Amino acid sequence: MLLLDTHVLVWLDEGNPRLGKTALQTINESLANSQLGVATISFWEVAMLIEKKRLTMQTELADWRFELLQAGLLEIPLRGTTAIHAGQSPLFHGDPADRMIVATAIESEATLMTADEKILSWKQLNQKIDARL
Repeated sequence: MLLLDTHVLVWLDEGNPRLGKTALQTINESLANSQLGVATISFWEVAMLIEKKRLTMQTELADWRFELLQAGLLEIPLRGTTAIHAGQSPLFHGDPADRMIVATAIESEATLMTADEKILSWKQLNQKIDARL
């Protein structure tokens, strides 16, 4: 399973050139194999970015989510154990959403694709891919 960090999902949707060619190929292969996922918290994070006017979308957020899921993106729900894991991860990211995304990846045994330097440099997360490559 390949789990996309929130910004990677947005980059993918926008066709943003910051998303690397190798990363895009990995995403497409994962989608073709029904192995591309996103943490539920990512939809909350996108909603907050829209609310704060740091992101705009051409469609309603609920419609965007529905279209992504219809296209084969898997939504990985936030479980209580995942939330506890996120809260108890020592010496890690201060952003609660990022903590939950990383915990989702760990508990789902998924590879996390991100461009977040704090996540990429965290030694306790072994399965990660730099989205810029």
